Amino acid sequence: MPATRVRVLLCDDHELVRRGLRSLLETDLTVEVIGEASSADEAVTTSAETAPDVVVMDVRMPGRSGVEACRDIRAHREQTRVLILTSFADDEALFSAIMAGASGYVLKQIQGNDLLDAIHRVANGESLLDPSVTGQVLARIRGDVLGASGDGGVEQLTPQERRIVGLVAEGMTNRQIGEQVHLAEKTVKNYVSNILMKLDLSRRAEVAAFMARRKHGGDAQTWS
Repeated sequence: MPATRVRVLLCDDHELVRRGLRSLLETDLTVEVIGEASSADEAVTTSAETAPDVVVMDVRMPGRSGVEACRDIRAHREQTRVLILTSFADDEALFSAIMAGASGYVLKQIQGNDLLDAIHRVANGESLLDPSVTGQVLARIRGDVLGASGDGGVEQLTPQERRIVGLVAEGMTNRQIGEQVHLAEKTVKNYVSNILMKLDLSRRAEVAAFMARRKHGGDAQTWS
């Protein structure tokens, strides 16, 4: 058994879903389920008490939403990553979750091994967006970025930075972006840091939401 395992908190209002997830995750010796929550408020409280590495969170629950819980969990402990696991392919929920600090958004139709992989990737600091939810929207965002000359700070980006920010919005890692644009991973990291600074963002997970809001007329200067 590995010395360090990914500590996971499960949050879903359906007991059978939580049982199924626990059974799946407990087949992987690199994952430890440290608790369960049936509501957003319980998720926030339990997360504060147990400090999990990853919270697997449903979006729609009685009372407050999983997005609100995500925001509170991240505000209390930024090291805790939140992976949204939902039945709803809802673009608005996706971007709200990203703005709340979620590191990933996947649908419940995901295969078991893919979910385990997603948990590990999120725990390692990657951003993960389900392509069946984001493909068309992010393609439009990327197209908008590539031809951008408009507002919201994007005009400060160089052509190369505009290309990279589009790839970040698609959820690509620095390594994947480097392979796409033929740059070293460290160089891409520097580009991303400069982009976040120019756009007044603090995390790469906010980029997709930033570009979507900009596309629909939002004011980027009010987001942080």
